[in-house]
Amino acid sequence: ELVTGLVNAKGETVSTDSLKGKIVAFYFSAHWCPPCRGFSPVLVQYYNKVNKDGKKFEVVFVSADQDEKHMYEYMKDVSMPWPATKFGSEDNSKLNDKYGVTGIPSLIVVGADGKTITAGGRGDVMAGNAIEKWTK
Repeated sequence: ELVTGLVNAKGETVSTDSLKGKIVAFYFSAHWCPPCRGFSPVLVQYYNKVNKDGKKFEVVFVSADQDEKHMYEYMKDVSMPWPATKFGSEDNSKLNDKYGVTGIPSLIVVGADGKTITAGGRGDVMAGNAIEKWTK
């Protein structure tokens, strides 16, 4: 299992069952990062558009913020409708290591089978054809 604990923007626990059988995009990002702050609203808009007729994919925010307060502020500021890994949890370091994340923002997309679909999810979302590419 890639993720052991999730929280929403209010800090409430979210079941990891919400990820089962779905394409999951791990969103490595932070409040202090200007490119992240530029991409986050685009991702929120795309997520809401694609999932309005039933959830086709889920996003999990993996925060690189300095503290928990900034993580939650960021989630609220950009109205992230998806859950996050718990701040400072082992999940964060495991995911960073597993996917070799060296810079943010980064969107790593994983299939329901756990296999990586792409490490270039950000470009796919920017191009507007992400879900088509991810479900081929």
